[in-house]
Amino acid sequence: MPISTNKNIKPWNLRMSTAISSTAYNYKVVRQFAIMTVVWGIIGMGLGVFIASQLVWPELNLDLPWTSFGRLRPLHTNLVIFAFGGCALFGTSYYVVQRTCQARLISDRLAAFTFWGWQAVIVGALVTLPMGYTTTKEYAELEWPLAILLTIVWVAYGAVFFGTIVKRKTKHIYVGNWFYGAFIVVTAMLHIVNHISLPVSLFKSYSATTPSVSS
Repeated sequence: MPISTNKNIKPWNLRMSTAISSTAYNYKVVRQFAIMTVVWGIIGMGLGVFIASQLVWPELNLDLPWTSFGRLRPLHTNLVIFAFGGCALFGTSYYVVQRTCQARLISDRLAAFTFWGWQAVIVGALVTLPMGYTTTKEYAELEWPLAILLTIVWVAYGAVFFGTIVKRKTKHIYVGNWFYGAFIVVTAMLHIVNHISLPVSLFKSYSATTPSVSS
């Protein structure tokens, strides 16, 4: 077969022809987390406006326990931090680790589990916190069943992220992945240590550490 001598073919065009196809990456879970980032952001920030309004117009508490400021405030912080912020970090980390490692996520099923599991945790918070089921710890309010589910999802998240780095096709690890990796490890340590508790019922537990240690 004759070799083309077309002088219009540029070197960078040849390099682009060897690039990995977009179908080699799992963009589905990235899109799912991106969509839920927007959804939870609107809900969480909207709730923040509502509870701020309650400070000005106390009648907005509606004289109901589950719509009072004391119960909606921790729900607002959980929605903004874990729902909005968490989904954003899941989605961006999954996108970045694939593109910089030039490798598909190590497990599509495990990645899907992290998405649906994370949404289950958030919905659980959406139900239990207004009902008053809380550990009373700042940013660690979720009771032990949801805390355990969150831990399982987070471990799966770490497995997907670090497993993808292990199977990377690039020689070095991009600096962005070091930051994502550090945030995954540190968050796991913080959550596990801060949530060590002694369950006494399905929706009640007592901290196994003193307030000075857990803080």
